Formats: sequence, C-alpha cells, structure tokens
Amino acid sequence: MHTDIAAALEILFSFKVIAFMVAGIVAGILAGALPGLTATMSIALLVPFTYRIDPPIAGLMILLGVYVGTMHGGAISAILIRTPGTPAAAATCFDGYPLARRGEAALALNVSTIASSVGGVFSVLVLWTVAAPIASVALKFGPFEMFCLAIFGLSVISGVSEGSVVKGFIMGGLGMLFAAAGRSTVFDIDRLTFGIKDLPESGLRYIPLMIGVFAITEALDRVEFRTVAGESAAKVKNKFPTAAQIKQILAPLGISSVIGTVVGAIPGAGGDIAGFVAYDQTKKFSKHKEEFGNGSLEGLTASECANNAVTGGAMIPMLTLGIPGDSVTAILLGAMIIIGLRPGPTLFTDPDPAVRGLVAAIFIGLLTANLLVFPIRIAGAPLFSRVISVAPQLLWPLVVVFCIVGSFAMTGSMISVYIMLVFGIFGYVMKKFHFPPGPLILGVILGPIAESNLHRALLISKGELLPMLSPLAVALLLISVLSVALPFIQGMRRNSKN
Repeated sequence: MHTDIAAALEILFSFKVIAFMVAGIVAGILAGALPGLTATMSIALLVPFTYRIDPPIAGLMILLGVYVGTMHGGAISAILIRTPGTPAAAATCFDGYPLARRGEAALALNVSTIASSVGGVFSVLVLWTVAAPIASVALKFGPFEMFCLAIFGLSVISGVSEGSVVKGFIMGGLGMLFAAAGRSTVFDIDRLTFGIKDLPESGLRYIPLMIGVFAITEALDRVEFRTVAGESAAKVKNKFPTAAQIKQILAPLGISSVIGTVVGAIPGAGGDIAGFVAYDQTKKFSKHKEEFGNGSLEGLTASECANNAVTGGAMIPMLTLGIPGDSVTAILLGAMIIIGLRPGPTLFTDPDPAVRGLVAAIFIGLLTANLLVFPIRIAGAPLFSRVISVAPQLLWPLVVVFCIVGSFAMTGSMISVYIMLVFGIFGYVMKKFHFPPGPLILGVILGPIAESNLHRALLISKGELLPMLSPLAVALLLISVLSVALPFIQGMRRNSKN
C-alpha cells in the first residue's frame, strides 16, 4: 500500500501534472458557471485533446479537474443570477439567490465553496476506503429499486414546495407530464408532441426547461418591476461565515456528505437528485425551517455539499464494478481504458505495480483536485460577486444571451431554445400564482426514471407485484411515505402546542 502511494505521489506531484490539473479546475469552474455547459459536455469536448498528453495520467488529471470544477462552478450562476450552471445546482437557487439579493453574495459563494469542498473530500475518502462494500450495495438496485428511489425523490416535493404542498405536487405532476413529451423511453412511439417538428428527437430536454423556468422567469420579473440587479458596487465585499454560522452548517455538512456519496454510488442517480434529497432532509430536521427558501445557509450547504459528494460516489461503481455511476464517469471510464486501466472487480487486486500506482494516483488526484479548487474559488469570490453590481439593463440581456447559447449547445437545434423560452414564460405565469419551480424540475428529472424502471421491473416479474418487493424496495417506499407525512405531523404538533 505504501509503495503504491509513493508511486502515485511520484507520478502526480510534478509541476506539469499539477499545472494541467489547475487548468482543468479553472476551465471547469468557468464552464459550470455558464448555463447549459454541463460537466458531461465539457469533459466530452476535452477528451480528444488529452490523448497525446505525456504522461497519460496528466490528461486524466485534466478531466478530473474539469469534473470537480464544473460541479463547483454550477453554484456561481445559481447564487448570482438564479440560473443553475449545471443541473446539480438546481436546489442551490432556493437559498443562494435570496442571499445574493440581500447583499450577501460573497458569503453565499464562500459557504458554497466550503460545503462543496467538504462533500467532495468526504466522498473521495469514502471511495478510497470503503468503495467495494458500497458498490456491492449499489449493485442490488434493480429496476424496481430504482423506481422506488425515484418515488422517494418525488416525495421530496413536500419539502421544496415553498409554502403550499398542494401546489408543489401539482407542479411535480406537470413536470412528469412535460417530461413524457417526445419519444417514449419505453415504447417506440411519439406522444404529446402536438405535431411539433423535431420534438420526438429532442424531447423536452430538462436543462433548457430548467434554464427557462429559473433564468428567463427571473429576467421577465426584473423587466416588469424594473428592480435593480443587486447591491451597489460599494457593498460588494468579500465575506466569510462567522463561528456561529459555521456551527450552524456542521449538521447539514455531515448529513449531505453521506447522502451525496450514497446517491452518487447508485448507477443512474446524480447530483440533481442528491441536492434535492439533502435539501429536503436538512429542512425536515432543521430548527430554522422558516429560513429555507429565504436565504438559509443550511439549505445552501445541504445542496452544494450533496451534489459535490456525488463526484466520488459516482466513481465507486465505475472503479469497482466497471459500471459508470453517471454520464460523466462513463466518459472517464473510456479515458482510463485509454491509459491502460481496466476498471472492474479485479482492478484492486492487479499484481502489476504500475496499475496499482495509477489507481492510487486517481484517488490522490481526485482528492487533490477537491483541495485545490477551494483556494481558487475563495480567491475568485469577490470577482464573481461583483456580477450583481452590474447595471440591470446590461446584466439581464446578457443573461438571456447566455441562456440562448447554452440551450442551443445542448442539441444544436433551435427547438431547445424554443423550449427554454416557452418555459420561461410558463414559469413567469406560475410565479404570479405562487407555484414553486423546484417540484417542476423534480418531476421532469425523476418522471422518466420512474416510468422506465417500473416498466422494466414489470417485464422481469411478468406483471407480478410480490416478486418485485425486495427489502430494499420496501424500505425506500416506507421512507417515501414518512418523508411526505413528516411535514404534516410536525405541523400538527406545532398547532397542538399553540
């Protein structure tokens, strides 16, 4: 073991490799902050340029740096302009943006940096120490277990409904309906297309939909009320959390690190699901529930810690079983094969010292990337936070332009731009009637997962319910029921005390 670590350190800690990693982190932060440029897209674009880099591990370190950087960067636009740079940062908007609106953009950015780094480092340490046991549990998630996991994710709607749970479930149902439009994920048919050209091919891509619901809705709201973009330049100063605020976010850091790592280890789940689940669970057990949605540091911490903990978690099934945890690790799997690694059950028992050195280098490199991104983001917080001091007549047209470019980049088709604009108007109308946007995004993300996995489970069990009810599935369903019921129980207790 010590020999493997020594070999990994010798490979990694050269000026060239560290420089490539830092370049990847910076590029990832910038890409993550731009709406529509996801981690998957960024890494996929860079893979061809890393083939000829010598040593080969340096190319992989660039990709790991981009992976970590994009997960961090998504929070920047979510906090400053209420536009998630990546899908994983959707829940970050709930409390990050209100903090920026009241002049605490730098504080929100720095808290998100702390939370993201803690989640990322925790997940890497788990990956390094107990990857194999967690992967064996994740492997037990069959189609029906994945369906139950999606149901649990949908039960989170009760915690992100911002006032009215009924309105939240209505928006969640609409999200599932919108996600069903286009080519069916189960049957070879088109549905709910209303004759719209190209919709069967593109479907309602949830990233343009999410950009529209958050960013275009906010832009329309600003145009209507002609409100200022944020605080004056004089008020934009770097600000760090106090000792009391650090103490307040300790519990969300612990809860969300575990949730993010576990969700990340489940193939097919991702940072968006982890962020919403951690946000909901943190809110349920918080002593300051009234702050959630209005600038809660706990809510911001929960979302950012969980979605970054997914980075290490998603690599657990990829390295130990050869099964990518998400689309990003699928690309990384290909990059690892190129440099001579064969992820799978035999990877950690390979007698070749060179292979063991490369495996240790991946662990240490991912840990190093999560540590290096911290000072980079802390140093950049004052610069990033000045975005809110830009004059609104310049800021919001520029935001709309970025949204259009990002949406078009997803498919190379104008249909994504039209989807973004339509749902921007839809979100604006829903905002007038106080319907929350979070449940809509949850429905769009989780609806197809629930539908496709339920069909697969029914095909396997030949329509029988009992063969599908494994202990894991039953546990997830019970937790889902409890998740929905808990807010009502807590409300009844508060009313009885009053």
